[in-house]
Amino acid sequence: MSHDHDHGHDHDRTVKPMVDEITDFEVLEIALRELCIEKGLFTAEQHRHFTEFAENIGPTPAAQLVAKAWLDPEFKALALTDPITACKEVGVDWLAPTGFGTPSDFVALKILEDTATVHHVIVCALCSCYPRPLLGNSPEWYRTPNYRRRIVRWPRQVLSEFGLQLPAGVEVRVEDSNQKHRFMVMPMRPDGTDGWSEEQLAEILTRDCLIGVALPTPGVTTNVITATHPAANPI
Repeated sequence: MSHDHDHGHDHDRTVKPMVDEITDFEVLEIALRELCIEKGLFTAEQHRHFTEFAENIGPTPAAQLVAKAWLDPEFKALALTDPITACKEVGVDWLAPTGFGTPSDFVALKILEDTATVHHVIVCALCSCYPRPLLGNSPEWYRTPNYRRRIVRWPRQVLSEFGLQLPAGVEVRVEDSNQKHRFMVMPMRPDGTDGWSEEQLAEILTRDCLIGVALPTPGVTTNVITATHPAANPI
């Protein structure tokens, strides 16, 4: 009796095999990828190579570009007038970042220079367009409707939620990325960095600074996680 009871008890607790579930978007990605490979647009090896490239890039090249521009006026002029060429000097070739083909998000890049009276911040109000060859994959918050819709309407409020309080005399310009254009912010060089090397300057140029939701600050070398509080105008 005891044996039968134990057997039944164990049977009741048996966990059913897990079933892998995929989303509709994943199904579409698989179908499109296999079709492209079948049509000869790229090989499976090229797809693997690009996927690994996309997963490993980060904001380091962008930080190096701005740091170099802070120290070299001629390079700064090049970065602001011909940013695609300037990118090559920090190891990023937008036309062929992986050594084959053209990335799907390349058309045009513009670097936005902050001044004492103008502060830039970037967004993609429609989806999540982002200068990936320079900044890597976009942060999750950049892709949320909460950021995309609100930064356009209430930029100062949203920036304050990131911990960035700008003086009233500073104009905030929101640049909307789209299918054809990508933007990156060149913030002002902060006080207290005289005599710093390019490597030292690059360390304080975090991803958030290059998006425009933070300012480079001596001693701050990572993206700051600010305390979360309710938004006044949530969407």
